[in-house]
Amino acid sequence: MTGTDPTTDSADGALAAATADDPATGLRAVRSLRILADRLETLQVGRARELGWSWQDIADALGVSRQAVHQKHHRKA
Repeated sequence: MTGTDPTTDSADGALAAATADDPATGLRAVRSLRILADRLETLQVGRARELGWSWQDIADALGVSRQAVHQKHHRKA
């Protein structure tokens, strides 16, 4: 089957924008990627908590301390 994967195409487009020669384009892309990453982290932390994951389990998966993840997400979970 041929065709393009919109997820990959979007990721490739974001990478191209973030590594653009024009700093304004690159910095806007970096900002957008940070916003997206924060939203995805919040979504996945919420899912993990709903499934009974401990703050330590989540911290280990994210590569941060338990205190850091709890401080950032405890009010959202």
